[in-house]
Amino acid sequence: MPATHDQPADSTPTPDGFIRVRGAREHNLRDVDVDIPRDRIVAFTGISGSGKSSLAFGTVFAEAQRRFLESIAPYARRLIAQGSTPDVDEITGLPPAVALQQRHGAPSSRSTVGTLTTLNNSVRMLYSRAGTYPEGATQLYSDSFSRNTVAGACPRCHGLGTAHEVTEASAVHDPALSIREGAITAWPGAWQGKNLRDVTAVLGYDIDRPWKDLPRADRDWLLFTEEQPVVEVHPKRDRVAKPYKGRFWSARQYTLHTLADSQSETQRNKALRFVESGPCQLCGGSGLTRAALAVTFGGLSIAEFNALPLSELAGVLRAVAELTDPTPAQSTVTSGERSEVARTIARDLSSRIAVLIDLGLGYLGLDRATPTLSPGETQRLRIATQLRSGLFGVVYVLDEPSAGLHPADTESLVRVLDDLRAGGNSVFVVEHDMDIVRGADWIVDVGPAAGSGGGRVLYSGPPEGLAEVEESVTRRYLQPSGDRPVHQQRESVGTLEIRDATLHNLDHLDLDLPLGVMTAVTGVSGSGKSSLVGGVLPAVAAQHPLITRVVEVDQKPIARTPRSNLATYTGMFDAVRQAFAATTDARERGWTAGRFSFNVEGGRCEVCQGEGSVSVELLFLPGSWAPCPECHGARYNAETLDVRRAGSTIADVLGMTVDEAAAALADLPAAARALTALRSVGLGYLRLGQPAPELSGGEAQRIKLAAELQRARSGHTLYLLDEPSTGLHPADVELLTAQLQQLTDAGNTVVVVEHVMSVVAQADHVVDMGPAGGGDGGRVVAAGTPAQVAASADSRTAPFLRSAVGS
Repeated sequence: MPATHDQPADSTPTPDGFIRVRGAREHNLRDVDVDIPRDRIVAFTGISGSGKSSLAFGTVFAEAQRRFLESIAPYARRLIAQGSTPDVDEITGLPPAVALQQRHGAPSSRSTVGTLTTLNNSVRMLYSRAGTYPEGATQLYSDSFSRNTVAGACPRCHGLGTAHEVTEASAVHDPALSIREGAITAWPGAWQGKNLRDVTAVLGYDIDRPWKDLPRADRDWLLFTEEQPVVEVHPKRDRVAKPYKGRFWSARQYTLHTLADSQSETQRNKALRFVESGPCQLCGGSGLTRAALAVTFGGLSIAEFNALPLSELAGVLRAVAELTDPTPAQSTVTSGERSEVARTIARDLSSRIAVLIDLGLGYLGLDRATPTLSPGETQRLRIATQLRSGLFGVVYVLDEPSAGLHPADTESLVRVLDDLRAGGNSVFVVEHDMDIVRGADWIVDVGPAAGSGGGRVLYSGPPEGLAEVEESVTRRYLQPSGDRPVHQQRESVGTLEIRDATLHNLDHLDLDLPLGVMTAVTGVSGSGKSSLVGGVLPAVAAQHPLITRVVEVDQKPIARTPRSNLATYTGMFDAVRQAFAATTDARERGWTAGRFSFNVEGGRCEVCQGEGSVSVELLFLPGSWAPCPECHGARYNAETLDVRRAGSTIADVLGMTVDEAAAALADLPAAARALTALRSVGLGYLRLGQPAPELSGGEAQRIKLAAELQRARSGHTLYLLDEPSTGLHPADVELLTAQLQQLTDAGNTVVVVEHVMSVVAQADHVVDMGPAGGGDGGRVVAAGTPAQVAASADSRTAPFLRSAVGS
């Protein structure tokens, strides 16, 4: 096989160097038998929904995790989140495994790049043991440099960096009202609000006079006092009500108490309407105490240190690590910056940060909040952390590590994967990027189609052997023939002028964007693409006379509750429920479409209340979710499931994939339109009832796009998409590109942030941002047709686009 990696000339694994899987039936796998080599980079390929993740994660990793958990004490086991036991007959030769999956949940706002990579631990130790302290200051423990500890958190904002302040304007929305009429909007409603008004009256304040006419002293006391007097209230609304003791709460006290202590997210969100929020003035938004901020290293406070891009931070640390004279400097302040401790910690931090920079993440700062990171950025941070862990003999299972990665950074990723393998580990990657796949030692291709049409291993062997497998959809993309689709360039119908745009790293940007065409925005990670498309364009476009509507098709979840799914989001489930209500059985029983909703009483299973699963608490084991013992996951009660349409129950329909439902629901126009749109963006493998939280960001984005495709398109709409090809096989990317072209042909403007060069090559106009990330980006490096940008000498995208356009 080609020597794409540093490896022995004979790379064929020894007979006992395999993980042998026998009889795998997880999800759509059909009794799969496959031998996968250890100590190699193995790429799992196939179209979306073919079963490759079911094999790599649902079978191989799940079984490795199960065996590990069986080896530890039951008490410890209950503290660890456990997966299900995979449906497989036997797996032999299986080492321990570590999974690095794309995470779609919402991480805590307190989580940052520094905490995710554990670099913060070393930084805090650096400031504690080697920082420069003000004269007379005592040394602080490392916890004092963390905003997530009692010792380090700013006492005003509690480490959040954002302070909430109640003002008269935020607490009183209509000063013309009296207190009895609800002038103090920040107070609660219902009985609690009536109680506070009664207490206020007993305290001697006029609750019937317009708020604006009350004396300033009275208004300030009612809104801001810290006092909580208790008085006896004699209710006048009910003759039989007995007097009671009522406690007074000022508007500020009540609002801040709700924000800090309420367990109800609804109540907290409501309270946020009555505060003015901004950077905490005490800590400058850092979330740290003034004592911690007074300590410096290299002339930087820890907040300034954490805010530096990693590429700049590396220079600061390198200067300390390379010091030849570790003797502490003589000074009137306490400093350990020239000590051996400083050099040791700086060397460790430098080597760990170098890996992140190699992965194209040098534009990030340690204080960057993880909720603002893309899934690809998050996974690369976790890969770098694992690389430094020094584990040996482990199977690393990675979920699309190239997601969100510019082609220029792919080579760096391959080097990191090589390092993991060179460390004595096996690297299994579920991957759609053919550059990564071509560089693998071994390919396991699953398919040929999605859902029930997939689930078979079509090929397992060296990359070059896949060319002989006619069933494989992947093979024609692995070694492309050179034939490229011909794209007829469209002419613009107008211009969207962007002038002096400043946001994040965009610095006084000027740009003319053509309307009525498809524009691809490219550039390395952190170059300013999303700031331009998601931050600047919507506001500018809303003022343009030729644009009637702006639609942002982002990767945010379509919903956060499991009760929302593909069928409910697209609206097709309404048509399905009406169709079931129209059956003879349903009409005879007097049932309406509401009977077939799993969200209301009547037709749903009341044991699980339509969830399909119930929470199970086990002694000595962690709580988990299990199929409902009554409906077995069907969501509906037995009577509702007696009604069938074309032989299927309503639960059967929710269990269908989009491809299966397209045939079963072809006679329902509303459902058929939605299903056709979903299939056209490569989502035929998803189940109609798949809960919204289980969908990836890329899937959620394509569902939103499908919902737009159902609409009657009259043109003049601006569609903004951020990396819609994420998680798609090249065959599905072609389907997606065709839909974007159709949207544009209908008279709309499509702007897409994209790293896949085959999509960029099919655009009418390209805007390449850069030249690098962070402070070295935010500028337009090249703009024009794909061929014109491909010819640019300054663009990092150009060499890769050149191959895609054939120039």
